Amino acid sequence: MNMKEILARLLCHEVLQREEMYNILLAITREEVPNEQITALLTCLQMRGITVDELLGFRDGILETGVPALLNCERYIDIVGTGGDGKNTFNISTCACFVVAGAGYKVAKHGNVAATSVSGASNVIEAYGVKFTNDIDILNRSINEAGIVYLHAPLFAKAMKFVAPVRKHIGFPTIFNLLGPIVNPSQPKCQLLGVANLDQMRLYNNMYQRIGIDYAIENSIQGYDEISLTSNFKITCNDYEKIFSPSDIGMPQACAENISGGETKESAHQIFDNVLQNKALPDQTNVVIANAAFAIQVMERNKKDINECIAIARESLESGKAYATLKKFVALNS
Repeated sequence: MNMKEILARLLCHEVLQREEMYNILLAITREEVPNEQITALLTCLQMRGITVDELLGFRDGILETGVPALLNCERYIDIVGTGGDGKNTFNISTCACFVVAGAGYKVAKHGNVAATSVSGASNVIEAYGVKFTNDIDILNRSINEAGIVYLHAPLFAKAMKFVAPVRKHIGFPTIFNLLGPIVNPSQPKCQLLGVANLDQMRLYNNMYQRIGIDYAIENSIQGYDEISLTSNFKITCNDYEKIFSPSDIGMPQACAENISGGETKESAHQIFDNVLQNKALPDQTNVVIANAAFAIQVMERNKKDINECIAIARESLESGKAYATLKKFVALNS
């Protein structure tokens, strides 16, 4: 593989093939590509725009060079956002995971510490005393006994450390920001993904169709990478593409301030805990229920109406099942 030739092709706006991207990723992990060429590669891709094949090629490489999480569970879902929306909401997706698990569905949540917000999924999970692991026996016990498992990304995606210095210094989003949501080491057959803009929605929609899983992609019109209920939002999934208003799913419009994660990890954690104990502000509770409901609809292969899924999510939260799931998860993983 000649990186100089590849960079010359990219400067001419050529598109790389999936196998080429896969081989580049492997070469990076073998430390055969200097940081200067990695910087040039990431910059060229970002300026031209990333294709589905290019994204899938790097995904293939990250999964192959990483640590797999082979869960002995047939059907489960990951709920995740791309991040980078600049909205600093509390941990809505992670909170929704416990609501979905409390409703009896299996969840394999893949996440990391905060990159652009105050508190990432790993931050809020670790605040409960959870110890991250890639021990497959512990992971399987968690998903089968608590209904949910947490996969801390740095323990699995080993390739990321080889590009970390470059990403830190260049300071702008790259293809690696798009990879986070799609390199869950357990490779779930179901996913609810929040994206920050409609260009990302189209990219991931085409990618999911290629890899053949059950999915829904969500984006709030005001730029949130989740259903914020502060405005209309769009859902694209296996069976439909539709713009919803909050009233379409029986919810009032939310106030942006009410779904903020606050200024500290502690404040974000307190909101998270309040929601699962059903003690939170109505707007905080509603956004979690809304996101959980669309995840449930994915698990049900769109055979349940969204209002029925909302009822399931609400019952999980209000009955205390979601919080009981959290407590059991913490007990198994501390």
